[in-house]
Amino acid sequence: MPSKKSNPDFLLIMVTLALLAVGLMMVYSASAIWAEYKFHDAFYFAKRQFLFAGIGIVAMFFIMRIDYWTWRTWAKLILLICFVLLILVLIPGIGMVRNGSRSWIGVGAFSIQPSEFIKLAMIAFLAKFLSENQKHITTVKKGLLPSLGLTFLAFGMIMLQPDLGTATVMLGTCVVMIFVSGARVMHFVMLGLMGIAGFVALIISAPYRMERITSFLDPWQDALGSGFQIIQSLYAIGPGGLFGLGLGQSRQKFFYLPEPQNDFIFAILSEELGFIGGTFVLLLFALLLWRGIRIALGAPDLFGSFLAVGVISMIAIQVMINISVVTGLMPVTGITLPFISYGGSSLTLMLMAVGVLLNISRHARL
Repeated sequence: MPSKKSNPDFLLIMVTLALLAVGLMMVYSASAIWAEYKFHDAFYFAKRQFLFAGIGIVAMFFIMRIDYWTWRTWAKLILLICFVLLILVLIPGIGMVRNGSRSWIGVGAFSIQPSEFIKLAMIAFLAKFLSENQKHITTVKKGLLPSLGLTFLAFGMIMLQPDLGTATVMLGTCVVMIFVSGARVMHFVMLGLMGIAGFVALIISAPYRMERITSFLDPWQDALGSGFQIIQSLYAIGPGGLFGLGLGQSRQKFFYLPEPQNDFIFAILSEELGFIGGTFVLLLFALLLWRGIRIALGAPDLFGSFLAVGVISMIAIQVMINISVVTGLMPVTGITLPFISYGGSSLTLMLMAVGVLLNISRHARL
């Protein structure tokens, strides 16, 4: 059981709220023109983001007060519910299709994305499994195969939507957790080779993924098609310079960069706030990563350590992928920037995950 409670990590709370404040500001700035044109309400996206931010903050502080061992008790049931939701979302009439993916369940503008929540469910279950079976993790049959088998099952179900970006974040998070638990490096080398072959097969099997690869290598080859987003993103980042054009002064949000409040919001942030503003946001993420690592190292038991590693890995991987895509270092994947991009399910999930970290910090030796 966890040790005696103390105060939660104050710096982690402040960094999270700072990122959230930047996100709310940038969602309004990036979306106002598009929202006014489409919905005749400049605050359309900002109001919804503010609502989900409120729900997420309440969830964060509520979960912060729940002993993290509760996640160990209910991990199997939570994961089962998430798998059921992943099945339901694939049924026509229940699942909602957006941007070519059947990933949402809900009514109208208010919906949830089950693939977001299974990331946290997988983290909790794997933390439980790895803490109970660490002595077997170096073996394939009792350690590696069961954990990776469940991970690939979840990966496959998310890919049926299809949602390669979310599936990649979940897979990367689980692999980090398994590696940290003490799995053999040679096993990961073999799995890495298999994974590369699998990703190549996934890319070849879908023409739109192949277009993303070719547009990544040479976006100007199809400047008005598959390369359009990355070109407009670079056109936003470049003019931002050192100090930016000024808050609200972006040019690319005037219908050049599609839906700029979503995956490419960091491009608008860099355009308006410049290199200084972008660096400030990255430093906030670095602080959050540092506090997460400290909490994982100071957790009183293996379950708490693995749970913290999973949460901070999920956030870090998502940040790295999003920034890499926006700056042209990776093909477009459709991954949101945690706490910053518009999206109710992603924002709520991230704040819930921070709530788990904060509870572990109440028992950790920091």
